[in-house]
Amino acid sequence: MDRIVAWLNWKGLRADRHAAQGLLAIGIVATAASVLSPRFEFGADALKLCLQISIAITAATLFLSALFINRIVDDRRQIAESEQRFRRAMEDSAIGVAIVGLDGRIQQANPAFAAMLGYSRAEIEALTFPQITHPDDLSVGRETMLNVKEGRISSYHFEKRYLRKDGTPVWAQLAGSVILDEDTGKPLYLVSQIEDIDARKQAEARIAEAETRWNFALTSTGQGVWSLDMRKGGTTYSETWVKMLGYADGELDGDPDRWLTMIHPDDRGRVAEADRAHLAGETPFFEAEFRMRHKNGHWVWILDRGKTIERDAEGRVIRAIGSLTDITQRKEAEARLMVSAAMLADEKERLRVTLQSIGDAVICTDAANRITFMNPVAEKLTGVDVGEALGKVLGHVYWAVDEESGQRIGLTRPSASARPLCDQNTRAVLVRRDDTRCSIRQVVSPIMNDREEFCGLVIVFQDFTDARALQRQLAHAAAHDALTGLANRSSFIRTMEELVDQCRLNGDEHQFMFVDLDHFKAVNDTGGHAAGDALLRRVADTLRNVLGPEDIVARLGGDEFAVILKSGAVGGPVAARSIIDAIRNLNFSWDGRPHSIGASIGLAPIRAGCGEVDEIIARADAACYAAKAAGRGCVSAAPDETSRDVPPLPLAAAS
Repeated sequence: MDRIVAWLNWKGLRADRHAAQGLLAIGIVATAASVLSPRFEFGADALKLCLQISIAITAATLFLSALFINRIVDDRRQIAESEQRFRRAMEDSAIGVAIVGLDGRIQQANPAFAAMLGYSRAEIEALTFPQITHPDDLSVGRETMLNVKEGRISSYHFEKRYLRKDGTPVWAQLAGSVILDEDTGKPLYLVSQIEDIDARKQAEARIAEAETRWNFALTSTGQGVWSLDMRKGGTTYSETWVKMLGYADGELDGDPDRWLTMIHPDDRGRVAEADRAHLAGETPFFEAEFRMRHKNGHWVWILDRGKTIERDAEGRVIRAIGSLTDITQRKEAEARLMVSAAMLADEKERLRVTLQSIGDAVICTDAANRITFMNPVAEKLTGVDVGEALGKVLGHVYWAVDEESGQRIGLTRPSASARPLCDQNTRAVLVRRDDTRCSIRQVVSPIMNDREEFCGLVIVFQDFTDARALQRQLAHAAAHDALTGLANRSSFIRTMEELVDQCRLNGDEHQFMFVDLDHFKAVNDTGGHAAGDALLRRVADTLRNVLGPEDIVARLGGDEFAVILKSGAVGGPVAARSIIDAIRNLNFSWDGRPHSIGASIGLAPIRAGCGEVDEIIARADAACYAAKAAGRGCVSAAPDETSRDVPPLPLAAAS
């Protein structure tokens, strides 16, 4: 700040010097006139005139001197006020401000900048910008500084990460100006404004994560997804979207306006206007049905829904996202229905026939939430006859709850201030009056008349039970071993990582067992892999039967199993011996030939200070190897981490 103040004072002194030079010139003229006039021989009138001129010049000099003095005082007052305003603006600013040398050293910083990074002003003014910059962002702004030093730019703007005093990163937006020498035009130093945008960046990350989940959900239901991001250079389309039109993944990415050129000429104007209206902020969302040309030349009917999710300060669209659904079959069905409906005189009857013929369940209500229509599919799914349902409040027939929370999904009357959006829910569960349930996918849409008045609701829902069950089966299959039904290695590692974290926080203690079958290879060699698979299933059942319900059992691969015993260190050897005895006593035969196997077990504790998961497994594996070396069919405990000099001690299995 002192550099700025000194610059302002220098400007004031230059102005004072010019003013003083002017006054001096006037004074010299006045003095010369008064001194030289008596030396010339003039008449009395001439002398009188000279005297008058001298007096006038002197008076003018005094008057101008007073003006210049006032001007100097006023200039200095304005400089002082400017200095005070600059100091207050810098000190009181909620945004960080720093004066930076061309070498990157922070010459002065305001409290906001110091507080943003957790330093005192004295601490941060002893640093350079490279020292407080995140290592991965050191290259950001390097070209800017080069352009500043070479005088090619006078201002700059970019985003980068800095490091707080405690080492945590924080995103900031940097904007600044270059202060130039007035005479030479060379840069002197920089005045930078640093704004904390960490919350915005985190929000963007959360939006991106939510967008990913949303994309996956839509893709799993066969809907294509598009995403417009002007920062990344245009529009990207999901694999489902491009396949819908016969293209390869990524083939249509880029130009944000290309999709309009693929629309049927008869639909293009209407769709372009709807797109323009939404981009201009005139509509809350974009929705249109139109035909798009498939790569092989035929037309595909598309339902496109989208919404702008980010705009810049001028209102221009930065990001938008939406989905596309192939509705060709629906459109073809609608066309056929329209031909049939043309023979009917009553529009209400045409609507009734349409709703009766579709495969989705449909319920309609009036403005008072009373049921006015139910199609046969809705009767079947709700278990309520249409004759009993008509005129009843919706909750009497249709009661939907959220699958995860169990809370009722309310279907309330929308506010009159704005037309509500279509509400789609794929986690709904329909609860019938006899307390039976089925998973559904529902879409709830308001009915609005031409005066934008709410007239009721249309609820379209489908039985989604099988699809939901399939999703759960896939999730189970991803976490369990296909042969034994035990947890697989990846899910077991995740569970163990969570237990290790809990032990560190709560001081809990558990036992980890590494179980390796003895003589299993002989079963495979003599009976084949079918015999080995059958034996592994028997071993898995045995482990589950021997252990308690809270204990965790997994198959790591081959004939290796893992157990997390939640009963603590005391029960570890006892449980291990029980496992060894149970496996030894397995009566397993294949093709009439009996087979006898055993097990060797390595024990390792799971508690605070035991290290990471792979270290625990490695210690238990080494202990198991020691058990095998000791003659198999026994238990060996890994050395206690608190006394590593104690060797593992094999524990003989109970006979």
